[in-house]
Amino acid sequence: MRTTHAPASAAAVPCSHTGLPELQAAAPLPVTGVAADYPAGLEVEEHSHECCQLLYAVQGVLEVRAGSGRWVVPPTRGVWLRSGVPHGLRMRGAVQVRSLFVDAQAAADLPGTDCVIEVSPLLRELISEVARWPASAPPGRRESMVVELLLQELRQPPVVPFHLPWPQDARMAAVCHALAEGDGTDGFAAAATTGAAAATAGDWAARLAMGEKTFHRHFLQATGMSFGRWRQRARLLSSMQALLAGRPIVQVALEAGYESHSAYSLAFRRQFGMPPSAFGARGDRP
Repeated sequence: MRTTHAPASAAAVPCSHTGLPELQAAAPLPVTGVAADYPAGLEVEEHSHECCQLLYAVQGVLEVRAGSGRWVVPPTRGVWLRSGVPHGLRMRGAVQVRSLFVDAQAAADLPGTDCVIEVSPLLRELISEVARWPASAPPGRRESMVVELLLQELRQPPVVPFHLPWPQDARMAAVCHALAEGDGTDGFAAAATTGAAAATAGDWAARLAMGEKTFHRHFLQATGMSFGRWRQRARLLSSMQALLAGRPIVQVALEAGYESHSAYSLAFRRQFGMPPSAFGARGDRP
């Protein structure tokens, strides 16, 4: 295993997996594990790998950004990326990442799309085990069997609710960025009484000099989701780190734009299949 520690800076840094192609070329098995620890708020610049990758945070909430969308995942989920997909990372809190790099040939019958997958207790242990192996150690029968079981565990359907589809249309992408970040960047100043994340579809339509119905149509075409559903998912995904940190649900609900604990809890349960109290109680355990 190679463990890297990124600098404690909020600025974007290059990918820390230097020498990965050489490491994989020398690896006797089709799966290689790498560990990396990142401070809160750090971003990793966009990069890509020739192999497929599973990004899994054993602690903290990880945001993976690609051209087709963003995935915000807690320690019960992992992000699967196909080979050659450009992606960047953002740490929502201090994050301990365990990455698996899978040879493209070995991944032929694994998920064919970039997606989030469920990380079961068994898969979690398999990931941790492979990430601990010295890169140059010759494998035995046990290591080969662990890799075979790990690849079998990766053959599972994607978990859709943790994905935010990202538009290619520059205008809609600017809206989505402001909604996800809540900062009114990309040339859009936040309204005087509401932040960019709280602006209505009518507000955005006015800023883009188009009718509200036209805005809704463009947003749906660009993301595959309605404006309201997209914004709700973005808010709920953004609230997960606060829940894992043990903050009161009422406070998290208000910060996420909900008027009450009950409204937030209902939306959270519908989106993720469990109430926020149960999600927070699980902490960094799958």
